Amino acid sequence: MSRRLLYVVALLLCIVSCRETPNYTDSVLPSVGTAYNGHTFPGAILPFGMVSASPETGVGDWQHCSGYHYDDSSIIGFAQTHMSGTGANDMGDILLQPVTGAPKFEEGSLENPDSGYRSRFSHASEVIHPGYYSVNLDDYKVNCEVTVTDRCAFYRFTYPKALEAGIIFDMMHGNDSGVRDCMITYVDDRTVTGYRRSCGFVSDHTYYFCAKFSQPIIDTIAAYPGKLYVKLNPGKRVMVKLGLSTVSSEAAKVNLDAEIAGWNFEKVVKVADKKWNDQLSKINAQFANDDDKKVFYTALYHSLIVPNLITDVDGKYLGWDKQIHKSEIALYTNFSLWDTYRAVHPLYNIICPEQNVGFINSMLERYKQIGSLPINEYGTCETYCMIGYHAIPVIADAILQDMTGFDWELAYRAMLDIANDEHRGVGYYKNLGYIPSELENNSVSKVLEYAYDDWCISEVAKKLGKNKDATEFSKRAQNYKNIFDVESGGFTRGRYADGSWKTPFDPFKTSGLGNDDYTEGNAWQYTFYAPQDMTTYVEMNGGAEMFASKLDTMFLTPLDPKYNSVPDVSGLIGQYAHGNEPSHHTAYLYNFAGKPWKTQQMVARIRKEMYSSQPDGLCGNDDCGQMSAWYVFSVLGFYPVTPGAGYFVIGAPAVKEASIVMPNGRTFTVSAPNYNEDNIYIQSVKLNGEPYYNSFLSLADIKEGADVEFIMGSEPNADWGQAKENWPVSLIEY
Repeated sequence: MSRRLLYVVALLLCIVSCRETPNYTDSVLPSVGTAYNGHTFPGAILPFGMVSASPETGVGDWQHCSGYHYDDSSIIGFAQTHMSGTGANDMGDILLQPVTGAPKFEEGSLENPDSGYRSRFSHASEVIHPGYYSVNLDDYKVNCEVTVTDRCAFYRFTYPKALEAGIIFDMMHGNDSGVRDCMITYVDDRTVTGYRRSCGFVSDHTYYFCAKFSQPIIDTIAAYPGKLYVKLNPGKRVMVKLGLSTVSSEAAKVNLDAEIAGWNFEKVVKVADKKWNDQLSKINAQFANDDDKKVFYTALYHSLIVPNLITDVDGKYLGWDKQIHKSEIALYTNFSLWDTYRAVHPLYNIICPEQNVGFINSMLERYKQIGSLPINEYGTCETYCMIGYHAIPVIADAILQDMTGFDWELAYRAMLDIANDEHRGVGYYKNLGYIPSELENNSVSKVLEYAYDDWCISEVAKKLGKNKDATEFSKRAQNYKNIFDVESGGFTRGRYADGSWKTPFDPFKTSGLGNDDYTEGNAWQYTFYAPQDMTTYVEMNGGAEMFASKLDTMFLTPLDPKYNSVPDVSGLIGQYAHGNEPSHHTAYLYNFAGKPWKTQQMVARIRKEMYSSQPDGLCGNDDCGQMSAWYVFSVLGFYPVTPGAGYFVIGAPAVKEASIVMPNGRTFTVSAPNYNEDNIYIQSVKLNGEPYYNSFLSLADIKEGADVEFIMGSEPNADWGQAKENWPVSLIEY
C-alpha cells in the first residue's frame, strides 16, 4: 500500500472515529452520475454551499455540462463553481491547476493533453467523499486534495522533490460562452486575488476570489488575459485557501478569514463530513444490502446540493438587480424549478423545511428587486430555458402546509404577477384557454404546466379568503381540457389559433426545446399530465379500466428509433422516459384507476433498471437533484404526484425501515421488514397499528409522526387499494 493511500485511509478513519452520528457519508458515492449523461460532479461541496471545488475534464458540450465526465482521462484543473446534473453548460469559474516544470498557458485537449497544462490521471487514484476529493496528476506527479466550507475551497498539493513547482490560475477558463471581463492580481508573496465575469447560458455572472498560500510565492509569470503562473519552492506540500464572493475580492477575503482561520486541513475535512452527516441523518434508513444503502444515500446527497448560497458571511451579495445588497438571512440562487418542484422541494418540506423557507425568501427577495419570481434561474440570472411558472407550487405547498418565516401576502402577490405576465404564451392561454401552436413554441406542454400552477394559486387563494381569485384560477386550471382530443385516442395535442387541431399529428414524434408542441418529449409523455384533476381526467379517458390500459400501452410501446435523437429523453420503458421530468409521476397514476399493484410493479422496475451505484448509475440528467429525489421518495414508498395536494401516492417501498424526525419532534417511520428484490408487491399496510387500505398517505399523518408498516410479497395483491373509496382523489372544485 502506497504512503499516500495509507494517509488517505488514516484520514478517513480519523473522520469516522470523531463522529457522533452514524457514518451516513460512507454510504455516499459522489461519482454516481458522472458517466453517461447524469451530469453530476465528483468534487467537494457542502449542502447548498456556494463553492463546489471539483476537477474539470472538459467544457462546452453535452457530455461536459458539469465540467467532468468519467470517460475522460485527463484533468484541466480545479474550478470553484459547477452546475449539478443540469443539461446546460456554465459555471466552471476560477480555475487553478498545480503543475511542475516550465509553465504552459493553454488548457490542451482531451485528444492531446500534452498540448497544454492538462494532466492525465487514473480513477484508481481518486478518493471521493462528501466534502473531500483527492487525485494524483500523473504528468506532474502531484497529489491534489480539496475540501470546502460554505464559501471557501481548501486545497493541499503535495509536489515531488527536485522539480520546479507551481500553480496556474486561469480566469479565461469556464464552461460558458465567454468572458466579459476578468483580472488576476499578485498581492504579496502569500496572496493572489481576482475575478471572473462571464456570459453564456447564464447571461451575466461574476465571482471574485482571494487565495492565500501556506508557502511563499517565489515568482510569478502573467499571461494576458487573465492567466497567472505562481512559482513555488520545489518538493513542498503547499496549501491554498480560496474564498469566493459575488461582491469583491475584499469580501472574498472576509469570507476566507471567517471560515478557514488557520491551516488545519484535517479539521476542515472533519467539519465538512459532519455537516453532510447532519443533513443525511434526516433520514435514518436500514436496507436489505449495502448496495441499496449506497444508492439511497447517494441519491439523498445529490438532492441536497442545489440551490446554492449567494450571501457572504456579513450578508452582502450581488443582487438580482446587479446592485450590492445586505441580507439578514442567507439567500440562494440556482433554481431549476421545472425539475425540482416535482419532488426536490416536497422532499425539503419534509426533511429540511427551514432550508426550503430560505429558498422561498430568496425567490421573494428577487421579486422585490426585479418584479418576478424565478422560472429557470442560475447565478441570479433568469435563463427562461424551461417552461411553466413553477416557483408557484413551491411557495403554495409551503403556505398550504402553514409554514411560517416568509410573507404570505407578498408571496401571493408575486404568484399572481408571474401567472398574469402575458409573455411566454400566457396571454393566449388566458384569453383563448389554450396556446396556438403556430404562435408559441411548446404550446401543449405550456398549457398543461400552467394549468397545474394555476390550480396551486386557486388553493392558496381559498386559504387566504380571496374567493374571486380562487374561482378564476380554478377555471384556468381546467384549460388542459381544451387540448385534449378524444378523436386522436385521448392525446393532448396542438391547436391552431382558429381552433382546429394541428395536423399532421404523430404522438410518437419527440422534440427538444425547439419549435414544436412538446418540451423535451412527445404526446405520450405529456398526455398523462393533469395532476391537479386526475379524478376527472381518468373519466375523460373512458374510466378506470381504459385509463389503466392506456398506461399499459405507453409502457409497452417502444420508441421509434428515428425519434430517439433528443438526449434528454432517456431511460426508456416503452414511451415512458424516466431520464426526463415529465414522466416522473406517471408510474404512480395506476393508483387513480384502482390498480396500485401496477404502480408497485413499475416503480420497482424503474428503481432497478434506472439507478445503480456505478458512475453511470443515473439514466438521465440529475437536474439539480430531481432524478435523485424521485428515488428517495420511491424507496420510502410514496411520491408527491400533486405537490400541494396534502397527500402522497403510495408506490412500492424498498427499505427495511426508515425514520424521519419532524420539526415538531415527532417521528415518522415507514417499514417493510420482509422486502427483498422479489417481494415488491404490497400485501397489506398498517397505519399506527391499524389496517390501512388507502393507496395514498396523508401529509398530516406524516408530519404528526405516523408509523406505517408494509407487508410485501412476490405476487400482486389486486385487492389492496382497489376499492374506489381508497383511491387518491384529485378533483378541481368547480
